[in-house]
Amino acid sequence: MTVRFDSGRISLDLAAQPLGDPRALDHFLRAAGLVPAATPLRGIDALWVVRFRELRDCVGELAHAQLDGRRAADRALERLNALAAASPPPAPRAVRTETGGLVRALYAEPDCRALLAAVARDAVDLLTDPTARALLRRCERDDCRRCYLDTSRGRRRRWCSSEACGNRERVARHRAARRAGTPA
Repeated sequence: MTVRFDSGRISLDLAAQPLGDPRALDHFLRAAGLVPAATPLRGIDALWVVRFRELRDCVGELAHAQLDGRRAADRALERLNALAAASPPPAPRAVRTETGGLVRALYAEPDCRALLAAVARDAVDLLTDPTARALLRRCERDDCRRCYLDTSRGRRRRWCSSEACGNRERVARHRAARRAGTPA
């Protein structure tokens, strides 16, 4: 299971995830750093997936509306705000491993509402911060709708990921040029 974190914000990364099942959601939450590896998520189930998909869709709607210069659906904004209002996940703490090193752990197992709130708050921060909002872009690859923050030098980033979409786009251009008989 591969999760890409190319957008610069956890909420935008969630907006690009398919979230097929509880295992995929668990993997995303851990890879994103919201849940430390050793923290159990015993309650994660299909309902969690449905709720995270709802948040994913709200964030996507709001980000794309921002980029298109249009007003987002009020329902998406209301839902995002409601999810952000829930209690945050348990506080992190440092615990010793058997070898004496320190690792991050949580004081208690987080529930679905708390994890949704953490991601929703990230989206609220992004959408209400004029500096961050000004960096919001959409991938230029035709079949990619991923949004990201362009923090590149000169603000000339064109793709969500140079390694993924950028490489595919360059290969497609090269192949098209070869078919047309022009130098790449």
